[in-house]
Amino acid sequence: MAIRPITPWKLRTRTLELGRRTLVMGVVNITPDSFSDGGRFLAPPAAISHALQLIDEGAHLLDLGAETTRPGSQTGPTPTVSTEEEQARLLPVLEGILKARPQAILSVDTYKSATARAALAAGAEIVNDVSGFLWDSELATVCAQAPCGVILMHTRGRPGEWAMQPHLAPDALLGNVLDGLQASLNKAASVEIAPDSIVLDPGYGFGKRGDENFALLARQRQLLALGRPLLAGLSRKSFLGKVLAPLHQGKAAPVRSRETASLAALVAAILNGASIVRVHQVPPAIEAALVADAIAAEAQP
Repeated sequence: MAIRPITPWKLRTRTLELGRRTLVMGVVNITPDSFSDGGRFLAPPAAISHALQLIDEGAHLLDLGAETTRPGSQTGPTPTVSTEEEQARLLPVLEGILKARPQAILSVDTYKSATARAALAAGAEIVNDVSGFLWDSELATVCAQAPCGVILMHTRGRPGEWAMQPHLAPDALLGNVLDGLQASLNKAASVEIAPDSIVLDPGYGFGKRGDENFALLARQRQLLALGRPLLAGLSRKSFLGKVLAPLHQGKAAPVRSRETASLAALVAAILNGASIVRVHQVPPAIEAALVADAIAAEAQP
């Protein structure tokens, strides 16, 4: 069993302690087309209300996203959502949450430097870049200048390419993720982002096909060799739906039927070194994390 180190994570205005207990990050999708809850929280009042509910349910931090990165979307150099539209969706929600809960810790799920700059100016503490500083050459500099907390995810290709990518054997996949995350760390270092500002995300479902995600989850603890804490985002992902097919007449389980599987994957991620889990349903995630943390505590030497 890997030891999950106790590590400070420096954000824009505060520092969080990672590793002593698992932190639960609640997801707020401000989009019309998210795979999990598309359209439900597009209107600012609905998104703000949902965010405040997640906080009241115990979420330690929130991740706000205004552009979908589901498989098949055109995220990247030719996005379907302009910078202006992304900010028009995002900023009123961010500002509304902080008006109601000034101490809330908010992460912004964006790869666009202009959106990140605006969100940080409005009070965001963290930039969560699914591209790991690959899709916008200026984003790393924006994060360095803030300075802020950073989540760097591994992404293999762009969403429109994922379904056509060749299968990778488990060890090759792990090597690909390690190399990609190291490249992101190198980019961060080149603009003098402090290492203790960075958390790494393996990027489940982001260019990993089907069972490749389980192979990566089983080996996730090896990513701790990069020296940074890990965040795992497994909630409601399509590979969980596929493994449940025997319970759904041979078809992938619909999104609404993936919650228990999401909790099982969450526990596995924590026991394989994750310090933060990104989830849609907060109360059951907190309960599952408490159990996983208790197991992990007994596994420490």
